[in-house]
Amino acid sequence: MILFPAIDLVGGQAVRLVKGDYDQMTVYDPGAPQVARRFQADGAKYLHMVDLEGARDGGTPNFATVQTVVQTTDLKVEIGGGIRNAETVKKYLDIGVFRVILGTAAVTNPAFLDEMLSLYGKKIAVGVDIKDGLVAIRGWRETANLSCFSFFEQLQEKGVDTVICTDISRDGLLSGTNIQLYRELSSRFSIQIIASGGVTSMEDLQQLQDMHLYGAILGKALYAGKIDLAEAIRQFGGENA
Repeated sequence: MILFPAIDLVGGQAVRLVKGDYDQMTVYDPGAPQVARRFQADGAKYLHMVDLEGARDGGTPNFATVQTVVQTTDLKVEIGGGIRNAETVKKYLDIGVFRVILGTAAVTNPAFLDEMLSLYGKKIAVGVDIKDGLVAIRGWRETANLSCFSFFEQLQEKGVDTVICTDISRDGLLSGTNIQLYRELSSRFSIQIIASGGVTSMEDLQQLQDMHLYGAILGKALYAGKIDLAEAIRQFGGENA
């Protein structure tokens, strides 16, 4: 199982929100690149980044920070947040980003997703953010009239390789991840699933690994000292090892 330490970006800073609420933001480090270098020193090979301002407002306000991380580390960086047109996808891939995550655009503009998949294949992932069983969009401020399972079926039919799946109700709460949800998704679909939201303990990681999940994102649990990244990579890192 691949472990993805996470950096959520606002103004170039590493921050965390609670359940996607921008009014409940904690700044953990004013310099995201130095956080990335610490993760690499702990043995990480991959990094999950989200431009929270891009997710909320569109655009790429934290592009320079992402570029710095890509150019000053050896981490394979995946990036999401506000990526809603071909120019932005190309802009990120051109600087060496490993994988681009489409969220709102994958829901609201299926033709765009098809086009990006045809151009870039496995370099395109989809973020499926779940709120009360429905797919959330636009920085989690709205929900589409679409169940997560119906959306997964659509994505599998399109040939999407990787999905980052977040249970919003668990995100940032250190309350444990939604094991039941990931077990059902992994049993029903052949897509590579990265679990996100509420991964809090080594026990959570053990359960996710036991169901042969492709990956897990570690966010607040790292910043709050609940999980030691180096130890987690030693036990569960798979491709990180």
